Amino acid sequence: MKLTYRLYRLTNKVRHKVGYRTLKTAIATPLSMAIAQSLGVSNVATAGILTMLCIQPSRKRSFRTAADRFLACLLAIGFSAIFFEVFGYSAVVLSVLLMVFIPTTIFFKIESGIFTSTVITLNIYLFENFNLDFISNQLYLIIIGIGTGFIINLYMPGLDKKLENLKKSVEVRFLIIFRQISKLIKREESDWQRSELEELPNLFKTASELAKRDRENQMDGTNHSYSDYFEMREKQFRLLQEILDLIDELPEKEKLNNKLAVFIDKLGKAVHRNDTARAFLEELHVLKE
Repeated sequence: MKLTYRLYRLTNKVRHKVGYRTLKTAIATPLSMAIAQSLGVSNVATAGILTMLCIQPSRKRSFRTAADRFLACLLAIGFSAIFFEVFGYSAVVLSVLLMVFIPTTIFFKIESGIFTSTVITLNIYLFENFNLDFISNQLYLIIIGIGTGFIINLYMPGLDKKLENLKKSVEVRFLIIFRQISKLIKREESDWQRSELEELPNLFKTASELAKRDRENQMDGTNHSYSDYFEMREKQFRLLQEILDLIDELPEKEKLNNKLAVFIDKLGKAVHRNDTARAFLEELHVLKE
């Protein structure tokens, strides 16, 4: 039990330091080679290389690229048969083959399989062999290499914790900005450095990338809640920047400005709550009148 617990802790530490994609590559590559070896397939390193090239950051990309890579590999075998068997196994023929093959994959929109299929082409070129046994061996390597990468890719870590932390980071900075706007309206002294205005665009960029990956990891692709949330906050941030530009134009009406400052302060405190817009809109309408 103690050994299992220590291994679990060690795996957790490794996972956080090197990242899931690196960890999956480190596990999947030797696994595919071991499977190929156990089935008696030769040149098992090819299976490992194919698997390494197939590790993707999301399930959606894994589904899409696995099919593209498989088709591109089959196409590479067909091109190799025509070029090498007809014109011979030479560097010049290989060069011409690649010049024709790469645009063909782009035309069929399977260009994500260029690198994996090139591995198969180079195998055929190096061994100068196109008999049935050798091609069968290459097909086994393709199925094992791409298949192992695809199966390992089905496990994707949840991004909810990271996205929730980003959400809190955005909301904390919004609260600070609202409070500082309130102070500026009341003409109170402040040593605000406005660092939040520089930090938020970076947070939005990181959040957008994570939210996209999170959406691609959903099997049905229908969960857009985080994407919608951060898009909303980004739009609100642009409006806050406009408000900051307009503060200096406010007339010197102390009573009205104090009411506006109190309203904005309350708005800032409610940033993290749900469905508060209706009440604040009503209050704002009264204030506007």
